[in-house]
Amino acid sequence: MSTETPSPKKPPQSDQKPLAKILGELGELGKASSYVNTYTPSLLFPIERAPKRLEIGINGTPIFMGADLWTAYELSWLNPRGKPEVAIARFIIPCESTHIVESKSFKLYLNSFNSSCFQSKEQVKKCLETDLTQAIWSGTSAKAQVSVQIHSPSEFQLHQPRELEGLSLDRMDLECSIYHPAPDLLHAAFNEQPVKETLKSDLLKSNCLVTGQPDWGSVQISYYGPQIDQPDLLRYLVSFRDHNEFHEHCVERIFNDIWTRCKPVELIVFACYTRRGGVDISPFRTSKPGPLPKYHRTARQ
Repeated sequence: MSTETPSPKKPPQSDQKPLAKILGELGELGKASSYVNTYTPSLLFPIERAPKRLEIGINGTPIFMGADLWTAYELSWLNPRGKPEVAIARFIIPCESTHIVESKSFKLYLNSFNSSCFQSKEQVKKCLETDLTQAIWSGTSAKAQVSVQIHSPSEFQLHQPRELEGLSLDRMDLECSIYHPAPDLLHAAFNEQPVKETLKSDLLKSNCLVTGQPDWGSVQISYYGPQIDQPDLLRYLVSFRDHNEFHEHCVERIFNDIWTRCKPVELIVFACYTRRGGVDISPFRTSKPGPLPKYHRTARQ
């Protein structure tokens, strides 16, 4: 049995493709897929960030910083003696990258490790970092690397769930009737003293742009600036309920709408989406440099 890992292949290029064409190609990802269990980096499917950002008025350098935090709970490979290894992997994908990786292609890619031999956990980590970095820059020079942490079973106790901190917007009993993003719902008290507060909700829901399946999430909004009207903020978050968009784009839309409508001095939006296919995604966007959230998993993730 060979213990050498195949050389990573370049992921398919998707530069300059219109979003409609991309979604046409992605149609296959909403169907039954062949199960590939030998290392195949070409399974990764990059999608440009720019078209969806342009939809919300961001052309060029974004107004935010941050990263997409992915956690994979079903990573496995074979050691040099053919014995399976299992692990939980955490990925930090810089939001300044030109592309995201479509989540189903990412899951298929991870499955391709299952029957491949690797010399060590470090070799697996290096392959993951190399392949994903190539994918998120998709043919352009990489300005930031994907960071990967691999946790063995002896470290699984680090992954205890905890809920997002902040004042829950869900405590309010109010009427909701709009289920597509409605930034006009957002209001702030511009004539009063600024406040600093952290708010949260477990009622975030959107739908996958490819399959239409529901994406459930919890969201935390921390800001300093004019106080945001809390009932209207909750109605705004609920308005994503029938919206079809990837996790990353939903969070950027929320950030941009709050930034534009409520004009905070500082803003952080952090969403923890529940897992599908053994992977959860938690996009983090901030208006100023600072540390990323420490490892976080809510009970629903």
